[in-house]
Amino acid sequence: MSDMLMKNLHTVRNAGSHGSNTCGGFLRMKFKMCSNDNTTTIATSNTTDLCVSSVLEGLGYSLVFLLGFVINGAALWAFVAKRASWTDTHIYMLNLALADFLLVLFLPFRIYDAFFCLPKTWLCTFLIFIHFINMYASILTTSAVSLHRYLTIRFPLQARSWKRRKEAAVAVCLLIWVGLVLIVVVFRNDNHYEKLWSCYERCKNKRIHKQFTLLLLSLGYLAPLLIIVFCSSQIIRILGKELKSEERKSIVGIIKANMIVFLVCYTPIHIAHVVSLLYKVPQNWRDVYLPSHTFLQVSEWIASTNCCFDSISYYFLLKTFYAQ
Repeated sequence: MSDMLMKNLHTVRNAGSHGSNTCGGFLRMKFKMCSNDNTTTIATSNTTDLCVSSVLEGLGYSLVFLLGFVINGAALWAFVAKRASWTDTHIYMLNLALADFLLVLFLPFRIYDAFFCLPKTWLCTFLIFIHFINMYASILTTSAVSLHRYLTIRFPLQARSWKRRKEAAVAVCLLIWVGLVLIVVVFRNDNHYEKLWSCYERCKNKRIHKQFTLLLLSLGYLAPLLIIVFCSSQIIRILGKELKSEERKSIVGIIKANMIVFLVCYTPIHIAHVVSLLYKVPQNWRDVYLPSHTFLQVSEWIASTNCCFDSISYYFLLKTFYAQ
């Protein structure tokens, strides 16, 4: 792996001083995927920036993979080891850890594509949808956890009398997965491999359907955000009246941390989707720098880091779990 990184970094240096035959070839290969034209060219002035971007993308996702694999793998192992003591809360958290772990598990394909470029086939369409299914499964499960916490704290007596709580949690988790798969099937042509520039990037002049973007924005971000903010603020208000100072500070800190992580990780990517929907791509998009595209790439990486930050919830739940 270190030899591979050094080779790519060496390519980046050559790009700035010698016109980058190697890097230029790499970029031309990506452009040909979109244009199907052997004469497709790229402006030399953009070569260095694009090569650096590819290397940084590979390094960034490598870091997320290493941390996410260890954190979520350990969380899954811990949950499974204590499966006899599961409650409905543990089922939701297991689903969250599973979504994060599956997202991480497919990141090596993205890392390889950043450095070497995967061939543009149906595999690319599959990988894109797997990535976003797992990301939105994580988002929706997080909102389900917040709603579950609120109902349990707001109606404690009724919550204790509810029957089949674990079955209900399983049903909610299954509904999340089935719903996301159905959405992917309905809009499968939006990321058809013929519309891709590289395996993980759409051609900038090929827009996603407006309905698909609005669906992701409303059901995949705004609705979960409203649920999380409302439930979290209500939980903080209720607990503020019932708990001692130190205990309250600890719980409030966890809830606030979860809200901040959600906002920081998932707000940029949905802003980027809206910008992509509204922004008119110039005809010479191959030869110009598009800040909106760079913002989308960075925001996708930021969103993927959420699989590491979910460990905040895992830690405190498992700490209580194993203390019992």
